[in-house]
Amino acid sequence: MKMLVTPILCACLAAFAPAGTAVAQPDRHQDAPRPKSPPLSVREIERRVVPRVPGAQYLGFDYDPATEVYTLKFLRNGSVIWVDVDGRTGNIVRKTGN
Repeated sequence: MKMLVTPILCACLAAFAPAGTAVAQPDRHQDAPRPKSPPLSVREIERRVVPRVPGAQYLGFDYDPATEVYTLKFLRNGSVIWVDVDGRTGNIVRKTGN
């Protein structure tokens, strides 16, 4: 009789145990912030943007590390042109002036 009670008791306990009792561990690599790549160099930004402002004299740039935006300054016909460029992508974000 003792040999019959143990398997029945184990079967009953298994039937009432909650399914999926294993606790899933969070994927630390997925949740960790990915390291940022450094912004493009000013030379690369100039190479991409200066040809897109024809007829203007390139004066120089400013860089804001907080926003990672380069501001390139141009002069055309006495008017200043400001071109804001995303430092990561090299895309023009805003252009003001003529």
